[in-house]
Amino acid sequence: MGTYRGGFALTTWSFASSLWLILLGAAVWLGAAWLCWQNATRRGGKAAVFMESLRLVIMTLLVFTLFRPELVRRIERKESPQIAVLLDASGSMATRDVRGGSNVLTRAEWLAARRATNFWKPLEKSGKVIVEDFSARPADTNFNAQAEAGTDLSAALEASLQRHKNLRAVLVLTDGDWNSGKPPLLAAARFRETDTPIFAVGVGAEQPLPDLVLERATVPSYGLIGEQISIPFRIASHLPREVKTQLIIDAGDGEEVKKDITIPAGGQLQDAIVWSPRNVGEQTVSLRLPPEADEALTDNNAQQFRIAVRSETLKVLVVDSLPRWEYRFLRNALERDPGVESHCVLFHPSLGPGGGRNYLTAFPGTKEQLQRYDVIFLGDVGVGEGELKESDVALIRGLVEQQGSGLIFLPGRRGRQMSLLNGPLADLMPVQLDDKRPDGVALQNEVPLLLSATGKGHLLTRFDGDENRNDDIWKNLPGFYWSAAVEKSRPGSEVLAVHASMRNAWGRVPLLVTRPAGSGKVLFMGTDSAWRWRRGVEDKWHYRFWSQVVRWMSHQRHLAERAGVRLTFSPETPNAGDTVFLQATVLDASGFPLEKGKVDGKITTPGGRTEQLDFAALDGGWGVFKSSFVPKQGGPHKILLTADSAGRKLETEITVTQPVREKVGQPANFTVLRELASLTGGAIGPTADLAKVIEQITLLPEPKPLEQRIRLWADPWWAGSILGLLTAYWVSRKLAGMV
Repeated sequence: MGTYRGGFALTTWSFASSLWLILLGAAVWLGAAWLCWQNATRRGGKAAVFMESLRLVIMTLLVFTLFRPELVRRIERKESPQIAVLLDASGSMATRDVRGGSNVLTRAEWLAARRATNFWKPLEKSGKVIVEDFSARPADTNFNAQAEAGTDLSAALEASLQRHKNLRAVLVLTDGDWNSGKPPLLAAARFRETDTPIFAVGVGAEQPLPDLVLERATVPSYGLIGEQISIPFRIASHLPREVKTQLIIDAGDGEEVKKDITIPAGGQLQDAIVWSPRNVGEQTVSLRLPPEADEALTDNNAQQFRIAVRSETLKVLVVDSLPRWEYRFLRNALERDPGVESHCVLFHPSLGPGGGRNYLTAFPGTKEQLQRYDVIFLGDVGVGEGELKESDVALIRGLVEQQGSGLIFLPGRRGRQMSLLNGPLADLMPVQLDDKRPDGVALQNEVPLLLSATGKGHLLTRFDGDENRNDDIWKNLPGFYWSAAVEKSRPGSEVLAVHASMRNAWGRVPLLVTRPAGSGKVLFMGTDSAWRWRRGVEDKWHYRFWSQVVRWMSHQRHLAERAGVRLTFSPETPNAGDTVFLQATVLDASGFPLEKGKVDGKITTPGGRTEQLDFAALDGGWGVFKSSFVPKQGGPHKILLTADSAGRKLETEITVTQPVREKVGQPANFTVLRELASLTGGAIGPTADLAKVIEQITLLPEPKPLEQRIRLWADPWWAGSILGLLTAYWVSRKLAGMV
């Protein structure tokens, strides 16, 4: 008997074998002993006696191992037992769902109130109480450290078992929301081996309180005056009924934007609300839901965000042949738009190029002349004598694909768009045209455009923030008497509006279609009668439509720019771990696209670490350089772009979102707590039963002596010792000259 870690240890042997196995082992050992005696007697000499004695020792150990021996150490506890009280300090404890009288407290507030009362005092009669926090948020104010912090319930339990050698029980007060480390049940298995029960008090509510939660709202990095900004949002409802309410945007300018929404009972709603900024500069915009009468919580119904609103002058080029009505009113709309600078090229088939204010005498046929335009309108014009050249349309394609500009096809009755189908712009066309009817389709009766399911929620077709009212506006717009002969949309295109009465083998004829092309966008408008939308309302809808089109197509080109250099990035609001694609357009000191030279980039992360970027030049001579990077953490990433050979430099910032591991507002997870208690012989209760759970711990019987078992039959050192003796026996036989 000896002292062992504050107690007394008694060592005994235990064998796990049947009577028949013992008898068999004894018979084998007796036979081996008789054989060894006979060999030693027959050979004689000290060497023979040593060899046979060694063989008998080996046989003895093998037979002993056959009985599966275990060395059992029973440790009588001498020190007073310990009780560990573990308090959850993770981020999810900020969830407010614990009712305290007439108030609703956060889980952390309830826990702090109980801690102030020293609720564990009754346990001190049963042993020494150790109170510890676990999974506390790091003191580091770095956002990413906070976002990565999680709840490691298994590590907290394992640490208690390792640090406290005379542990009687563990009491855990937590919401059960473990999201880091090993599964807690692995730790519970070790607690069961040591006969240490786990008791738990579930803090929080397993079912969410009646509530509406504005969970997420995503805003772009900037907006333009006159632009319609789409803000996607997600709302979760924990109410047992359907809710019809409004989502409200307030930019502090005295005018609110409201969107009627219907949130399903106990479900989610994902949608987008459209807002048009009215003032230039950094703005704080709030997004809120009016509180419902039966909501338990109302402070999670709103969010605020910052957005930079800029006033950019967008460059637009309109190319057409005849000054048809759509051309005239479109030109007026662009000229009267304070955010647009427009130029026109009119290839009149009889009179030659048009002239006048903002008219160009020829198409800007060089890269340095064309690269300034954000959007190009191609009307009833094609490739041929007195019109566009093949080199012109090749430049247009390069401008769209490499410079990120927008291209709008606006065909007419002359059918000149057919001449574009065999050239560089063929792949950019969002629809497949019927080449047998180049002059289009004329109608006797007026027919309106009909919005598709995609078009009802698209920015280009938004005349009202409410989808139902917006749909009514489109249904009441004056129709058209002519349209292009379209067969179907091409793969990868989005159909926003269709012919209200005409169908073919592929369904309704698409007339308003968009399609991405490289880094730019393409729009096909299959009728030249949008000017008729002025009837009764003047320029209200016609001007607004084309204003939205120009700004939607130009948005990407103006993310970050400075004289002679422009940087675009996609996605615009990335998450940590996303690949961010960067595209830089650089002009030399003379204003020509940089063809020879190097563009360098440097990224500075929120933590201060720098990373070099290698920009590769794209073929085509547009001065375009591309690169990419993968942000590892959230927060603002500063980008410095330099082109020393052109004397260009640009600094900008990309805000990366870091998904937060600790979710506030999630229901408590008591399932894992029940499993821990069940597996270890403990108990679990809600916050109201804290005193009862403590009483159950005080009624635990005195701890049993600790028992340690050393299984010799499965111990590698024991097996190695036998193998070493066998090796010594074999070597001795060789040295003695025995065969």
